[in-house]
Amino acid sequence: MVQNRRGKRGGKTLSKNIAFITGITGQDGSYLAEFLLSKGYEVHGLIRRSSSFNTSRIDHIYQDSHELNRKLFLHYGDLIDGVGLTNLIREIQPTEVYNLGAQSHVQVSFSMPQYTGQVDAVGAVGLLEAIRSAEINTRYYQASTSELFGSTPPPQNEDSVFRPQSPYAAAKLMAYWCTVNYREGYGLHATNGILFNHESPRRGETFVTRKITRAVAAIATGSKEKLFLGNLDAVRDWGYAKEYVESMWLMLQQPKASDYVVATGVGATVRDFVEASFSRVGLDWEKHVEVDQRYMRPTEVDALIGDPTKIQNELSWKAKTYWKELAELMVDADVAACS
Repeated sequence: MVQNRRGKRGGKTLSKNIAFITGITGQDGSYLAEFLLSKGYEVHGLIRRSSSFNTSRIDHIYQDSHELNRKLFLHYGDLIDGVGLTNLIREIQPTEVYNLGAQSHVQVSFSMPQYTGQVDAVGAVGLLEAIRSAEINTRYYQASTSELFGSTPPPQNEDSVFRPQSPYAAAKLMAYWCTVNYREGYGLHATNGILFNHESPRRGETFVTRKITRAVAAIATGSKEKLFLGNLDAVRDWGYAKEYVESMWLMLQQPKASDYVVATGVGATVRDFVEASFSRVGLDWEKHVEVDQRYMRPTEVDALIGDPTKIQNELSWKAKTYWKELAELMVDADVAACS
């Protein structure tokens, strides 16, 4: 059951739950918005201004501004606009803030390191500072990443050494430690969720799992012949994003903030994911997949497999969907979309 926490707005005491989500139009943000709306939250989301619509993942829950008693509100803004973030936090006065917004593509971060640092690191600090200066009773969730562990051998848990191997991971490491600093220095209820790879049919089309399942669907329906990939030997711990957003919420329901690894605890190679995906449609992956050196990272992360013992014991959260079932689920969705 949701625990109502009291905040203040205009001198009045509030008892309803109000969430502010950056990155609401992304995979995780859309699932989290659905989850919170189902629990009766008033949900506010940060979206970037664009000349074209970029809200496809949340179109099914969108509520027109003229609707009475609506629960979903979208606000234009950007994580690199600290003044805008401060104004929004003071206006919305959320009881929970989920910072999911980021430049989240590891390969892209090598091409755009400065931008990645501005959004993922400095943007997180701006949001934390906006919360601190607003002096409201707010709980903060920072979307951390298994990429923080980098070259540290698996399994990785909350006590494992951080060894980032990309500008993305390095930027996220700054955001991680600033979250800890604001918790310890200012008493904020601020939590890091160190989520290992989590995928779904809503995953961005340039991420490797979705790139694979979309290609499988296209090859199965005759509109494509080949799939080009990078390192097939990289090991990852893949879970289902729709399940992982519940863990984010559970972290903010705890009386004391802490940091948690969220993972299935089971690893598989990219090759394994490819084989399972092609097998779902009765195809031999080796006839359709080629390695392209352009997709290799300058510094590779060989293996990320999470140890979810802490979150299982303290929050009673456990993954239900593992990598093979996830691959099949995603292929089915992409085949249906091609039909």
